[in-house]
Order: sequence, then structure tokens, then C-alpha cells
Amino acid sequence: MSGPAMLEVLDPGLLTTVQDAGRSGWARYGVPPSGPLDTAAFAAANALVGNPPTAAALEITLAGPVLRAERECLIAVCGAEFELWVGTLPAPTWHAVYVRAGRIITFGMRRSGARAYLAVSGGIALPPFLGSLATYLPGGFGGLDGRALRAGDRLPLGGTIARDWMQRAGRVWPVDRRPPYTTQPTLRVVLGPQDDYLTAEGVATFLNSAYQLTPEADRMGARLQGPPIAHRGPTGIVSDGVVVGSVQVPPDGQPIVMLADHQTTGGYPKIATVLRADLPLLAQCLPGDRIRFAAVTLAEAQATA
Repeated sequence: MSGPAMLEVLDPGLLTTVQDAGRSGWARYGVPPSGPLDTAAFAAANALVGNPPTAAALEITLAGPVLRAERECLIAVCGAEFELWVGTLPAPTWHAVYVRAGRIITFGMRRSGARAYLAVSGGIALPPFLGSLATYLPGGFGGLDGRALRAGDRLPLGGTIARDWMQRAGRVWPVDRRPPYTTQPTLRVVLGPQDDYLTAEGVATFLNSAYQLTPEADRMGARLQGPPIAHRGPTGIVSDGVVVGSVQVPPDGQPIVMLADHQTTGGYPKIATVLRADLPLLAQCLPGDRIRFAAVTLAEAQATA
């Protein structure tokens, strides 16, 4: 009996990892959720090809891969805008695209954004670790051996394909359902839980200033640079829980937004938490892009869920 069809990696691109919806329930043991930084683009790509919303796909950062599909399938690429070819033909992003068996999928020039998500009908079918296929690079687990893809890797494709997968070819994700990506996003936040550790002037600085994304930003956190946020007294707290979107303020007053691979506890005061609905906007920012913050109420935040 032959094995599963594969997606062969001819060129991995700069940083391409396998991600699914994330690894929940393990934070108490120090294991972060991981998963896609841009959850909206990830979900759209899976929906276009008929996959469940939790199916594993590829997160592609800054420079895309070259892949060969061993079976006919649908693909969808959402998020950052790349030139894309299937064989010798250009293919659109935010579309379900039919791929014949043996065709090569090539990512070309990146036009905008930082991260794209490639979903394949049937999903990527690697063995889960702690219930998830999400790659956690600092821990070296999940995905394919806990690492970024390399040339020569072969990713097994799942056998469960939507019955109407062929009819899905050509479908487009509506423009009005795509995140409003920009190089100068304003991220909505709920203040707290430790905003009282910062001065009133410091909180005002946070809400009224633009902060640049630094080159040190990664999947663990988005380090920002701008007007320092003043602490009221001690610059540390007794370490407590951190979640995706927590905004920590270390002693230098420069905020850090925690992302999918964040540490699960931290000893810096958290001035605010970014709404999950707005984190995709941050995920597509590049170093030098300018980020602002706007406070909303808890009720307003819950209305976006």
C-alpha cells in the first residue's frame, strides 16, 4: 500500500513553519499556544480549500518557499501579498487555486505584509505533539521536528478532503472580510491589569504616541520603540500569567506586545492587552512600521469576539 501524498519542499524560503490553530491547555506547564500570528489569514486560507479551521497549514515569513504537490489539490494563500505561480501560470492570493499533481508552487516577490498562510486541501498531516501540530521553535517541538522547513522535506497531506473541493476552485475570500492591513495600524487595547504600576502620564504617553516595530520583533513578542512609558515606582512585579496580546513595560519603558510563542509568565507590569481581533494587523507589520494604541472598554472588546 502506498503512503500518503506529499508536499515536497524544494526551497524553504526564509522562515516557513507548520502551524495549526494552536496548543491550548498547557500554559500551566510553561508551554505557550504557538499557532499562527495572523489568525484571520490562517482561517481564511483553510476555509477557502474546505479544511476545518484547526487544520495545519504553512506560515511563511518575508520570503516564500518553492513546493511541489504530489497530488491534485486546492491551495489558498492569504495574508501578506506575494507573487505566486502554479507551474508557469500566475495565481491570485485570497483565492482557492486548483493545482494538478506534480505542479510546482512558487512564491515570488513580496509586495506587502510580513506573513502569508498556505493551506492545502486535506491539511498537513504530521503527528501532533501535546495535541497540536503548531511549531514552537524555541522549544524545538511541534510541526516537523520542531523546526523551520528545509529543502528536501516532505510533508504528508491529510486524506480528509471536503466533498465539494473541486467546486471550491476559484472561490474568493471577500475583500470586506479581510483584515484592514496597514503600515500604521491602531490597535485597540483594554487597559490593565497592572496599568496602575505606570504613572497617569505614562499611560497617556502609551495611548497618544506612535511606536515603531523594531528588528528584534519575532514570534514571541513585538518589541516597540518610542516615547518611554514612565513607571510609578518598582519596575517589576511578582511574576504572573501572560497571554497573547499582553503589553509588558520593562524598566526601559519600551512596550512589548506578547505574540503566539510568548513566555507564559512574566515579571514586568502589563499596561494593557491588545484585542485578539487586532493582532493580525500587528502580525503583518515590518520593522519601522508605526503602531498606535487606543483604549476600549471590556464590553467593547467582548463585542469583537
